[in-house]
Amino acid sequence: MTDIQTPVDDISEAPPAKPGKPIAWPLGLAGVALVIVGAFLSWSYDGQILNDLSVNFYPNGLQNLAIILAVLSLVLLLAEKGPLVKLGSWVDATLGLRALGLGLVLYMVLVLIAISVESDGLINVNPGGYVTLVGAALIAASAWMLPLHQLRDMSEARMPDWFEIASIAFLMAALLFTAAYTLAQDEAWPLILCLVFAGAAAAALFRSGVMSFVGHAGQRHRKVLTLAAFAAAFLFPFTQNGDDTNMSIAGAVLVFSATAMGLNIVVGLAGLLDLGYIAFLGSGAYVAATLSTSAFATIGWKPPFLVVVLLGACVAAILGLIIGSPTLRVSGDYLAIVTLGFGEIFRFSMFNLDGNNGPNLTNGPNGIPGIPDLELFGFNFGTDHTIAGIDLTRNSNYYFLLLVLIGGVILAFSRLNNSRIGRGWVAIREDEKAAEAMGVNVFGLKLLAFAIGAFLAGMAGTVKAHQDGAVSPDQYIFLESAFLLAAIVLGGMGTIVGVLLGATILKVLPEKLRFFLEYRLLLFGLLLVLMMRFRPEGLVASRRRKLEFHEEDEQLAVAVEEERLIAAEEAK
Repeated sequence: MTDIQTPVDDISEAPPAKPGKPIAWPLGLAGVALVIVGAFLSWSYDGQILNDLSVNFYPNGLQNLAIILAVLSLVLLLAEKGPLVKLGSWVDATLGLRALGLGLVLYMVLVLIAISVESDGLINVNPGGYVTLVGAALIAASAWMLPLHQLRDMSEARMPDWFEIASIAFLMAALLFTAAYTLAQDEAWPLILCLVFAGAAAAALFRSGVMSFVGHAGQRHRKVLTLAAFAAAFLFPFTQNGDDTNMSIAGAVLVFSATAMGLNIVVGLAGLLDLGYIAFLGSGAYVAATLSTSAFATIGWKPPFLVVVLLGACVAAILGLIIGSPTLRVSGDYLAIVTLGFGEIFRFSMFNLDGNNGPNLTNGPNGIPGIPDLELFGFNFGTDHTIAGIDLTRNSNYYFLLLVLIGGVILAFSRLNNSRIGRGWVAIREDEKAAEAMGVNVFGLKLLAFAIGAFLAGMAGTVKAHQDGAVSPDQYIFLESAFLLAAIVLGGMGTIVGVLLGATILKVLPEKLRFFLEYRLLLFGLLLVLMMRFRPEGLVASRRRKLEFHEEDEQLAVAVEEERLIAAEEAK
């Protein structure tokens, strides 16, 4: 039986690359030139659509995005053959160029479709649009003519510390710019085009190996990476020019991310399927609402907010222990069904605690409206402020508070993940019977996972109540638990960056794609199906899970090869 070939780590042992066609490199340069020239020409006859693409020699935002993709293509071409050839020995310029070429072609095709739809026909497309499309097609064609190369192990790619730190800072600045510009788009077509641009650039960086280098650099400079990430997040409100809508979305993303991070302990680390997790967020919100100074609050005691945060988190943790004690003796589908039932029990309990069917704690289906804004240390979160000439609204104030909260949640998760408790959770997730045989307190650690996850969700709920200004049972339906679970699966179970990315995607896109209102759930389901088919480990896979999927693929390849050889022998 022939051996299955596996990827080699040493470039010296790699098989020789298939030579490319001589015309590929100049063809790519010609494509880059055409894209840049076309971007400086008018794309549309109608200046009222797509933020005005009708002006010659003055590219607007969407044309500038095409120029950025062309410049990235030029860098990869020069890494393949030119003054940046040393860079080409570390990255696969061809794979990155293929992603950029396809992304540019898709980008320009959508631009032409948008112009045709918005202005009644392709006749309104000016020559600049066609020139840019031809240039994009030439870049894509040249990428398929260039040879593929064997990537080196990026863990060995060491650069001077200042260069690695500058790379991390540049990446965070680029992310901040892209997020700010994309969220600033209110119309459908410009938003879709911005998403295509971001997807093409990200695919090129990942496929070429640049993100692998930045990832290893981030591992060597973790403090710098953490500081740069929080600096970019802190500066985000200053890029919105007082836009309260986008800051409201950003605040909802942080609440969703903090809650998902707590669920990541239960699902991602301990491997316990919880379909009623939104109840813990709701319990923290109701504690904050009933103890607030709202006219509809049902409890006379009004402690300081810091006490309310601890009370809300502890109440959620107690609920986690209550639901965990009897239900964690089951597993798998049975556990999912029981937790789903718990989520519905919580919601119906909030309906019934109205003074008629039970004690009046929640005002029943009416909820508790009129929750006042927070005031901590003399700072009122409901008041607008002006810093450096930029207006910061009420939602911006809550955004900064939630940023501190998510920082604490991430710190708690990372410490637990790297502790003995975290290793015990992972052991239970991988093989519960083996973990129990090795002396791991399986039931105790499961219960602890539920309690800590619920504690973090309860903290987020106390802030959410004041940010929303009201709580009601309809806010905590099963669909919200499903979205939380989907954020973890989409981003990558057991990871921090993956969960934050998944939560951002699932919270931002439905808000910004409201013009697809009837098809949002369809697109959401299609996204999950594609993820399960092509990247089951998530967008940002943990190292352990990535190795597991790689080993499964190797075992499948060996089995297929064995079956093929047996069939060949039988045929003889």
